[in-house]
Amino acid sequence: MRILSAAGLAFVLAFALTTTHTDGQATRPARIDGKPNLNGVWQAMNTANWDLLAHDVKPAVAQPGVYANHPVLAAPVVALGSVGIVPPGPGVVEGNEIPYTPEAAAKKRENAEHWLDRDPEVRCYMPGTPRAMYMPYPFQITQSGSKIQMVFAYANASRTIYLQQAPEPPADMWMGHSVGRWEGNTLVVDVANFNDRTWLSRAGDFHSDALKVVERFTPITADALHYEVTLTDPNVYTRPWKMSMVLYRRLENDAMLMDFRCIELVEETFLGHLRKNPLVKHYEGDTIILDVTRRVPEGDKRYER
Repeated sequence: MRILSAAGLAFVLAFALTTTHTDGQATRPARIDGKPNLNGVWQAMNTANWDLLAHDVKPAVAQPGVYANHPVLAAPVVALGSVGIVPPGPGVVEGNEIPYTPEAAAKKRENAEHWLDRDPEVRCYMPGTPRAMYMPYPFQITQSGSKIQMVFAYANASRTIYLQQAPEPPADMWMGHSVGRWEGNTLVVDVANFNDRTWLSRAGDFHSDALKVVERFTPITADALHYEVTLTDPNVYTRPWKMSMVLYRRLENDAMLMDFRCIELVEETFLGHLRKNPLVKHYEGDTIILDVTRRVPEGDKRYER
């Protein structure tokens, strides 16, 4: 097996970043104004959106099974079968630990237990930063010398990274306010001015409006980026912490963002109780009663026995 020296590896990387590349969409220059060309459709390939930490396969909503330490699917996901299962993953957090304060750790556990009712993703709210970067959907980068625009398939979310003359944010925002700069071939982005309504994963990971995020995008090859994130929030975490992953360029001939306007499809989830005759849920005092009746077609009943 041949092993490249450090100098040789540096030459290969430099060559990759200065050569014109042809992908499925068009022939594109490797650099724009001397900086790496990030234009294109990208996507994370991991399970971070389900859980940032290393995790085994598990039910999305669990109840105790027949055997100890072997939970099974619970309503309302039991009818989904394997679709209602969280896929396993090695985690993306440095040291596999998020340094929550004791109070925040308790809230995180409570969030995880009730994620189906609390996770903003379920209601098609803006995903926030950095969660938008590692949701299991593509996003598109459009780059110029003064700003970088990111548009996400999920919920048609977007963010602008200002490289010059960043305006003052008028208010706290779902996606935060992003100001970037180049350090060699690495794009460094400082993100602040968040609201406290987004989560970091379906496992209940959260933050406050004091969150500060620093992102680092470093090309590994022409079609892969090392993405490192440092999160600081003294209201929730005892210290800054990091996560990292690889983002991959989509190379299909028809790579593009499809319209994922989920809000119209989830109106029943959070507005259905306002109907004169609710279809799925109603309130008894402060308790929500869900009608999750599922009728099995006559020909399929044999599979239920």
